Amino acid sequence: HLVDGRFCPSGHGVCVWTMGERYGLYVYPNSFFQYEGEWKQGRKHGHGKLLFKDGSYYEGEFVDGEIMGNGLRYWASTGNTYSGQFVSGELHGNGVMQYKDGGKYEGEFSYGMRAGHGLLVDKDGQIYQGTFHNNKKHGGGKMTFKNGEKYEGDWILDQRQGHGVLHCADGTVYEGQWRNDVFNGQGTKIHCSGVIYDGLWINGYPAAQAKKIVILGPEVIDVIQGSAITLHVQLQNEEGEVSECKNMFTDIFCHIKIWELKAAVPVSGKSGFALADLPIPKGDIEPESRSDTLLGAGDAPSNEDASQRVQHGCVVFRNIMLAPPPAHYQPFMLLDELNKAAAGSRPPGSAVEPGGSRPLPRKSWCPRRLPRYVIMVHEVTMPPFLGQTLPPAFKLLRVLPEKTKSQDPYPAPSEVSGIFTIEYNGSWIEFLSLDHAHAVGV
Repeated sequence: HLVDGRFCPSGHGVCVWTMGERYGLYVYPNSFFQYEGEWKQGRKHGHGKLLFKDGSYYEGEFVDGEIMGNGLRYWASTGNTYSGQFVSGELHGNGVMQYKDGGKYEGEFSYGMRAGHGLLVDKDGQIYQGTFHNNKKHGGGKMTFKNGEKYEGDWILDQRQGHGVLHCADGTVYEGQWRNDVFNGQGTKIHCSGVIYDGLWINGYPAAQAKKIVILGPEVIDVIQGSAITLHVQLQNEEGEVSECKNMFTDIFCHIKIWELKAAVPVSGKSGFALADLPIPKGDIEPESRSDTLLGAGDAPSNEDASQRVQHGCVVFRNIMLAPPPAHYQPFMLLDELNKAAAGSRPPGSAVEPGGSRPLPRKSWCPRRLPRYVIMVHEVTMPPFLGQTLPPAFKLLRVLPEKTKSQDPYPAPSEVSGIFTIEYNGSWIEFLSLDHAHAVGV
């Protein structure tokens, strides 16, 4: 209707004119809205405040009855506040959205959604700066995560996808292809431990990932006491194939211990070595031993490079020297000691059956077995690559004595040249054969 020849909004309200401008408070018939501010020709125009029944409001510029221009919007239901540009009541243009949970977005909006370039800080303090589409990170951008990681690269609908570079808090760096927010495609990861993987990634893991360490060669390796040996080691996958990635470096360590046997066994393997008395450890457990002889850096000049780096899935340990047996280890014993041990094992009053084993000659020397060795190759990458450490590999070493020209019928320990086993009073005893077909009298 007309008031003093001018338009005034219909319904219940109050219009106030001051200084030739029109200002008024208007309550809408549905009582959900209430407007207080400037008017022009019966429409909200200029600066004003629109209140909602639930406590929400908008305060800012109006043009011909529409929210248009700069203003402040508050949502009572969420507690969020926006300050910036509006078009036809929608968040459109540049603005700042302050979220109730502590998050904040500053940048471009398109019809109520984050779109274009902006800076987003979420409730956890994570920061993303880049492009958005439909409220999601989309396009190029960089983000700092709460765990200290930093990523810069491509995004698709809030996920890292395309090409990107990730810098981890521990110094690890990955550069390459992403899909579904994980490494997928060609990429290079330089681990903080120094391990490098350059190749194909599938769902966050290397396509050529090694699963085990394998020491090549026979089940039992023969080695002459005092001579050097060479070990060939491979990193293999579950199918037993060498993990030949373009550029894979993993630190592994060659570790040798003396294993002192506690009892003889009646059956020897085809190699002549009694396998059952020296089981190969399983899993991550190191073999227990009474001796801590370790062939590592500093113990022997020829073994300073006991720790090496694998390339293309293979590594060779050269010039490995076995350390001497511990001081308490005696390779020979008197045969009367064996007699005493055998007598102590028989029940009192028991007799030796005719044709049975006779007592061993007394005051004769019987060679004991030479020390047995277990060689272990294990990964020493620290911290572990991808949080996983390969299980160690073990090999048995059979030490053969050095040959000598001595013709002494009772040769020294170094003249022992072989191993054989006999039965004595129901027990099996392992002996060493002598050079030039000498034998121990029994």
